[in-house]
Amino acid sequence: MVPWGHIPLGHIPLGRLSVWLRSARTWMALGVLAPVGMVAVTGLMLADLRRDAWDRAEQTSRNLLQVLERDIARTVELYDLSLQATVENLTAPGLAQADPRMRQLILFDRAATARDLGVMLVLDAQGNVTDDIGALPPRAGNYADRAYFTVHQARDGLGLSIGAPIVSRLTGERMLPFSRRINRPDGSFGGVVLGTVKLSYFQHLFGELDLGPGGAINLYLADGTRLMRYPHAEADLGANIAQAPTFRRFVHDRQGSFISTSVRDGVERFYTFAPIGTLPLILNVALATRDVEAAWLAKALIIGGITLVLCGLTIALSLLFGRELRRREAAQAELAALSRTDALTGLPNRRRFEETFAAATETARRDGRPLALLIVDADHFKRYNDRYGHPVGDAILKALARRLAASVHRPQDLVSRIGGEEFAILLPETDGAGAGRIADRVHAEVAALAVPSAGIGAGAVTVSIGLASAEPGGTTVDLYRLADGALYAAKAGGRNQTRIAAGQDPAPPTAPKRGGLQLVGRA
Repeated sequence: MVPWGHIPLGHIPLGRLSVWLRSARTWMALGVLAPVGMVAVTGLMLADLRRDAWDRAEQTSRNLLQVLERDIARTVELYDLSLQATVENLTAPGLAQADPRMRQLILFDRAATARDLGVMLVLDAQGNVTDDIGALPPRAGNYADRAYFTVHQARDGLGLSIGAPIVSRLTGERMLPFSRRINRPDGSFGGVVLGTVKLSYFQHLFGELDLGPGGAINLYLADGTRLMRYPHAEADLGANIAQAPTFRRFVHDRQGSFISTSVRDGVERFYTFAPIGTLPLILNVALATRDVEAAWLAKALIIGGITLVLCGLTIALSLLFGRELRRREAAQAELAALSRTDALTGLPNRRRFEETFAAATETARRDGRPLALLIVDADHFKRYNDRYGHPVGDAILKALARRLAASVHRPQDLVSRIGGEEFAILLPETDGAGAGRIADRVHAEVAALAVPSAGIGAGAVTVSIGLASAEPGGTTVDLYRLADGALYAAKAGGRNQTRIAAGQDPAPPTAPKRGGLQLVGRA
């Protein structure tokens, strides 16, 4: 194998490459493929930008979820510690004998205080208020019917209980109840310590975040009860969505993210969710998919639109350019054809004949095949021009061209006008005998030539023919000169005849001596 660096330059098809680069179809194809490639690259870039937008949205959702989860978990922990402290303080020595103000200080000395803290009460076994962090004497009321009371009444060892949102009977506000059971020394039910957090706490916490027009934050109990939603809607609070596909996914996967359509408003969102510590609470941050892709979509429309317009213009210009190139190629081909075509007769001209003759001669020499040439000349043509004028002379030449063309039938045979009233018939792969038959056919065709408009009848126009041939393995040198010499002999011998070049066919004793030619036909 020859190394690439040592390949001779002559082996590289530069000519073919040059033709390919000059082709109108090549530039049209490049003009179309280049914009298509640009569109494909732009599409890949936009797809990558879209992935980046989703990656940022996922990271943002996870960060927000983590911040909110920590804040809520810390708040619940503080409230629960306050409840536990109150339960412990109920067993403090001398509490029963302390005056009401001191009792309040002892019970609630470690209670958390914040603007969103609701009420904090101690309820006895019958559900009556015995102690109130916010009033002295305690505000009267019985809460034995509340779920947070009955659940502890029915179960011991429940620990912290977080209930569904309620409307406080003391303040009229929406609150989230936290409660712990009080046991008597014998272990029987002794009441409940209740603490509540205003739902405004979650509104303030969630409202500080910008999730876009379609974004939402939801806080649920583990049983599917919605505790809070942002943006806030009263109808959403306390609703149970335990059977919704999204919530079932929350419960099944525990934490993660997915895309789904909300059963509440039919908006497709990207949900990121996680439980809040060990509490029976589930938090999710939901971003509308249209909001996630809004900025990307705006860029995609601008970039894609500009790219499509530019590519469309490029394709249009390429097609126009290609059309002009095709016109130019057609014009060049036409000019090339005209440069090799006789304008009067429509036959190939002398230039075309010389090119074809040279190629045929080389092929015959290389392959050892026969080659024949007939030189045909109209007899006394000048007389027709002088007597009838050049228009009639041109008509005779045109008719003669048609008759000569009708004398041959093979595609490789070439009939051409080589000047004035002189024509050449090139016959590849034809020996002398075959060329003689073609010459006879030419005489027969010309014998039928007539120009009725000038009063020239059939048989009036005749031709003289010089024939030369190269037999297989013979020489093709001076074939044209030999045929031309034979034509001269035919003219000198009386015209309207065919003569074979000297030395190519034995001449009979009666043959004219001039030129050593033989008369083979006369009309």
